[in-house]
This record gives sequence, C-alpha cells and structure tokens, in this order.
Amino acid sequence: MSAISGRTAVAGIIGWPVEQSRSPAIHNAAFAATGLDWIYLAFPVRPGDAPRAVAGMRALGIKGLNVTMPHKQAVIDALDSLTPDAERAGAVNTIISDGEALIGDNTDGRGFLRALATDGGFEPSGKSALVLGAGGAARAVVAALSDAGATVRLAARRPEQASTLAGALGVEPLPFEPGALADAVAFATLIVNATPLGSAGESPPFPAEALAGGHVVVDLVYHPETTPLVRAARERGAQAFNGLGMLVHQAALSFEAWTGVAAPIDAMKAAIS
Repeated sequence: MSAISGRTAVAGIIGWPVEQSRSPAIHNAAFAATGLDWIYLAFPVRPGDAPRAVAGMRALGIKGLNVTMPHKQAVIDALDSLTPDAERAGAVNTIISDGEALIGDNTDGRGFLRALATDGGFEPSGKSALVLGAGGAARAVVAALSDAGATVRLAARRPEQASTLAGALGVEPLPFEPGALADAVAFATLIVNATPLGSAGESPPFPAEALAGGHVVVDLVYHPETTPLVRAARERGAQAFNGLGMLVHQAALSFEAWTGVAAPIDAMKAAIS
C-alpha cells in the first residue's frame, strides 16, 4: 500500500463484533500486491445501526463495504439495488459504489464454490449436500449449491428459520436433532457447517461416527482453524476444510467488483497463512 493521502480510496467491513475479522489483512495485502492506492478498515457497527452505516458510506464516499453478522439482511432496504445473487440469497455481504448508486451483492456463494473447486476438487452437480444453519452465509451457500445442481438438505437450530429458508430456495428442511442429522450425513457427500458451532470448541451436532472417508466437510468457522468438526472428519478419513478458503475467494470477488482489477489470490492467502 502506498502512503495514505487525500486521494486514497477507502473500503472496509461492517459487523458486530468485527475486531476479529481477517478481511483487513486480506484486502490490504491485495491492495499492496496490485499497487492500488486503497486502504481497508474494520468498522464496528452495533445491531440496528446498519442503515445508518450505509448512509455514512454514501456521505463519506467509501468505495466499497463488506458486510458480516448481524447486518447481511439489515442493510438491504438502505441500498439502491441488489444483484441476482444477493436477491437469491436474501442477504448482502458486499456493497459496491457505482456512481451515486449503492449496489448490494453476495459473493459468499460464488466464493464457497470456488473454494470447493480449488481446495477440494469438488464439483457439486449431482451430489447431495447437508447444510447446517439458516443465517446469511447459509443462505448464500444453499442457493449456490442448489443452482450448481446439488440436492440440498438444510437444518438449523431455529426450525421456523430453516423452514422459511428451505421454502424460499426449494430445498428440504430437516430437524436439528442428532439422529436426523446422522441419517442426513450418511446420505450426503458434502457437509457444510454454516453455524457458529465449533467457534467455542463445541462438538458437532451429530455423532462423529456418521462421518466417513467419502465425505467432504467444510466448516465455515475459521477460528479456531481446526474445529472439532474438522478434526473429527479428518480422523475418519474425510476431506475437511475450515472457512478460510471461502473467506479468501469471496474477498477476491469483492475486490474485483470494487477495483476492476484481477485479485492476487496468492497474496491474499499468504496474508492469513
């Protein structure tokens, strides 16, 4: 990154909490690698204040924002338009400044599919997937997998939330119970945890014995880098990944939307390795 001046473009991320975000390291490494006069900052925005943060983006001329929990749906009404991916997911993780307009996009699903392909060599078409969760990230992942030709089942700790999302995206909802989840794991090739479970060391919400060598497991939690689910899957011979691959690839898509420059993936990965 060059010296900060009055010409330096500003991008960032809003969330609560947000101080643990790896996005500043990823994006600032990308700006440095490409020689762009940009800087990326983390902005803590309290629940309920997302529309005010979007208004601040307009007023301050911020070039781009990423959006993380709990604001992925709360920002929508403050934007001028949504991309098809954001509309399909019902959530926004990227805001693009286009002249006077602010456009909401969702790069989570495309980033997830890119990470699956590059890290795991996995092609979803014709496969069966189980997704745990019904928040913004889960919405994007379910939509992307379904659109890519996978048969998706969904389970969340709030049954009504799972049922609503499953109905909106045309997938099958399941009870968030160990027995039902174990049966679903046995049926699936791909298992995705899009809940916070594991971030505090919690065990998987189904018996670990349900996992086997033919599974591909992705835990979108990336702190700790090896969650109990990832560890259990690897111990049983499955391919297992944390959420850092998705984080980098969704960030790359945001970077490209803001700057029009190809993202330096290797530099972005190195920033968090």
